[in-house]
Amino acid sequence: MNGLVKGGLALGGLVLGLGILRRTLNPTPRYAPWEKPPYSEFEKKVLILGGGFGGYTAATDVCKETRGRDDVGVLVIARDNFFTFWPMVPGIVSSDIDARNVAQPLRRALILAGASFRRARVTGVDPDRKVVQADSGLEFPYDQLIISLGGQPNFFGIPGVEEHSLTMRGVEDAERVRNRVIERFEEVSLIRDEVPDSKLAFVVIGGGATGVEVASEIHTLVHEHLAPDYPNIDPYRVRIYLLEALPNILPELDPALRRAARTRLLNERIEVLTGAMAEEITADAVKLKGGKQIDTENVIWTAGNRPNQVVQDLGLPYDERTGIKVDLTLRVEGHSDIWAIGDCAAIQDVHQEDGGVVPPTAQAAIQEGHLAARNVLKIIDGEDDLGEFEYKPLGQLVELGSDFAVNEVMGVRFTGVIAAVFWRMAYLVRLNSPQSKLRVAADWIFGILLRPAVTQIRGTSEE
Repeated sequence: MNGLVKGGLALGGLVLGLGILRRTLNPTPRYAPWEKPPYSEFEKKVLILGGGFGGYTAATDVCKETRGRDDVGVLVIARDNFFTFWPMVPGIVSSDIDARNVAQPLRRALILAGASFRRARVTGVDPDRKVVQADSGLEFPYDQLIISLGGQPNFFGIPGVEEHSLTMRGVEDAERVRNRVIERFEEVSLIRDEVPDSKLAFVVIGGGATGVEVASEIHTLVHEHLAPDYPNIDPYRVRIYLLEALPNILPELDPALRRAARTRLLNERIEVLTGAMAEEITADAVKLKGGKQIDTENVIWTAGNRPNQVVQDLGLPYDERTGIKVDLTLRVEGHSDIWAIGDCAAIQDVHQEDGGVVPPTAQAAIQEGHLAARNVLKIIDGEDDLGEFEYKPLGQLVELGSDFAVNEVMGVRFTGVIAAVFWRMAYLVRLNSPQSKLRVAADWIFGILLRPAVTQIRGTSEE
């Protein structure tokens, strides 16, 4: 009998513990479905365009600060219903991380915070009527509008880039890069004659953090994950090039860290070419200024970023190179109720004497989102002491494989395995979704013990 009682108590404790854990991992939404009024019925409407780092931060901050109020409603309009955690996107290339865990559920996170969400493509803004136009003639009213529509690749007018290269602007792009590598291995496994060098040459253009990480992830994919599955293909026949037009890769980092990163890439047999400017890209080659040519059918472009094309159509003060013109409070020039943040905004960096703008990075967008939320609420409450933006970089983390990274955090520089562990822990805790945190951690743990299953999912239209 005592055994049954103890067993029952243990079982009851387990069920109770699981219930508590479930509640912790699945918090209760701010509003029950029958409690929340429609966005259009709120007295003060804050409309946010874009669900990236800046837009998401601004939305959740406004919701947090108005939790005890019922006069402020928040609506986010975005192209996708997921939030892309950009620092982990290159890891998709090597299958180090599952794509679904990098694309976090945006709608769910916003509903939990108390905001509304609509997936739509913005087509225009009417400041006089205070509405935003979207697909199919839909209109959304606002009292305060925050624009955070992000950026897109800048091809600098180089012939052939858009037609013959892959980009790295999101989860789908990372999957395309991985699939391209797998596709080339499948093609080469069927070739009985001499294999053209261009089939197994991969050129990454752009030596910033994204380009460096993508080149390293391609190396991991080829040498650690694909090589055992394709024994008839010598992985050392694969050539990986990293091209940078400036004298150094990772120009934003300390010279010692740049040297460590370059040494790592060279040890992986990744050919780093600095001072190399692409002049034209064709279906089977990259032509460089000076006459050199790299035979390749696989080009990944990470070299430039410019404001989202959509912002040009909004009729707001705009600089084609840097984005929507704003003052230091992040308010759009000439508009008292429109704000712009993130990659689509031209925000002056007060620490640069030459009038330079804040770099289009995730940490900058998050800081801008915090300030935009505070200033919007001050305007709503009739206050005029608006804060001004001062970018405070916290450092930069660059991962080159699962066992090596180069980090600079608050002036402290370190490299190697410890830096790689720090990289993973720092970004793991910043994931917003509890499910994503657990699944990404599981991906990394299982990756230590098991080779990831690298597959290419093709639709019938590709057959």
